[in-house]
Amino acid sequence: MLRVCYSDTIRGQRWTLCGHLAGPWVDELRSCWRQARSRTPRADAVVDLSDVIFIDEAGEELLTEMHNAGVEFIATGVENKHMLANLEGKGKRPLRRLMDCLGTDGAESITHEGGD
Repeated sequence: MLRVCYSDTIRGQRWTLCGHLAGPWVDELRSCWRQARSRTPRADAVVDLSDVIFIDEAGEELLTEMHNAGVEFIATGVENKHMLANLEGKGKRPLRRLMDCLGTDGAESITHEGGD
């Protein structure tokens, strides 16, 4: 479930997201986003992700689209901040993708065999 609060102000557009930016909610947000941006394409836009607890890959793609449109993001939490840094080209792959590459779900430990 994703709750979206939107407001038009003198300073621009503000989006506050709460919950899961995943699954069908990504397309719903994309539709609302494009509609609002088409009305006032030059308005500043802020997207607050402080209360988002999960973002899937489709959600990351939408946030990339928003980032490329010049959105300012507000985020808390290590994973969301890391994901935003990745969008800005300052970071590495999102943590869950690193875990997938390592073949672990995060519950297993990574050990080094052999050597010393």
